[in-house]
Amino acid sequence: MIKKEMIAMLLAGGQGSRLGVLTQKVAKPAVSFGGKYRIIDFPLSNCINSGVDTVGVLTQYQPLRLNAHIGIGIPWDLDRNVGGVTILPPYERSKDSDWYTGTANAVYQNLEFIETYHPDYVLILSGDHIYKMDYGVMLDYHKASGADVTIAAMPVPIEEAGRFGIMVTDETNHIMQFEEKPEHPHGNLASMGIYIFSWPVLREAMIALLDEPGCDFGKHIIPYCHDQGKRLFAYEFNGYWKDVGTLSSYWEANMELVDIIPEFNLYEEFWKVYTKSDIIPPQYLAADAVVESSIIGEGTEIYGEVYHSVIGAGVTIGSGAVIRDSIIMRESVIGAGARIMKAIIAEDTHIGAGAELGVGEYAPSTCDPKVYQSDLVTVGEHSVIPDHVRVGKNTAISGVTAVEDYPDGTLAGGGCIIKAGDVR
Repeated sequence: MIKKEMIAMLLAGGQGSRLGVLTQKVAKPAVSFGGKYRIIDFPLSNCINSGVDTVGVLTQYQPLRLNAHIGIGIPWDLDRNVGGVTILPPYERSKDSDWYTGTANAVYQNLEFIETYHPDYVLILSGDHIYKMDYGVMLDYHKASGADVTIAAMPVPIEEAGRFGIMVTDETNHIMQFEEKPEHPHGNLASMGIYIFSWPVLREAMIALLDEPGCDFGKHIIPYCHDQGKRLFAYEFNGYWKDVGTLSSYWEANMELVDIIPEFNLYEEFWKVYTKSDIIPPQYLAADAVVESSIIGEGTEIYGEVYHSVIGAGVTIGSGAVIRDSIIMRESVIGAGARIMKAIIAEDTHIGAGAELGVGEYAPSTCDPKVYQSDLVTVGEHSVIPDHVRVGKNTAISGVTAVEDYPDGTLAGGGCIIKAGDVR
């Protein structure tokens, strides 16, 4: 019989709609991060660094790039004969076939996979957080406290507490009260969406809530376990953790990498972050190039100027171009003389010569005010912006655009251009 003490179920199927045009063709965990990585690299690296060698990755929305990136798990040493990494998409059954309708529903639909390994504990992870955590230490805490459920938690500003599951604990971290995204929170200790369940407890809860529409851990499983008198404990985490589910938080997390003293250090020897590496030539900086406080990916050619930015692999930045406070993802081309300020440029995008991005004043979005609500210019992958156009702040562009799409050569602040066939 195969036996694993703890296996991980990594939820990576979300659409990530709050990232707007960045995720219209790719799942959020597969979005590039830090010039070299994809977001899912961080929980996968945490698993292998923590000694968790059996990981089920639950995919659903736009899984192609995510599946290709993970492959059989070689970069993370998860290509194992027993265990390793397994991609778990929804599939057709003889009855009750369905898409994953909630986080807990997705795990329930893979009950057979979990029971193959007869685990004592199941670790539930999200595929869209940036952090380093030793899950082995969290498991030790779970055992020592005699918990049925342990929830990784950290304090958040009280004004942001309504975005999270909020816990009230006693002096031993025993959870006395749990509210998912409360309107009037009673505290600021927030769930990080990282859970360790004793497997019999999770199994019983999922079966009991089998008919719950869109069954979710925060909304249904955790409250059910609490109501059933199970022992719930908070494991307080003191390190760096960021949910990069919004454009602002995604941009901030990248910019924090290039601060003078970065909050999140990618260069530690003892806790490496692994990723699938392509065969790419070295970087090239021309004689007139200027680079300050930036991350530059492999194979990138810089003929212009880059300040406080994160540049992915295989990018070309033309002569006279100036990039500030921006994220340029892999294989993009920035034309000569372009000016880019506070922008997120997705993969394989072409910015025309002399184009200016991030100019003028902020204006509310006419596209989707819930998604676009900052100074950022967001450009989806495979897009083209023509030469010499001006793009205002808080804008979104997706697709191959032409000069005619820009009245008087300008996309005003708050505007968007989504070409036919592309989805907001």
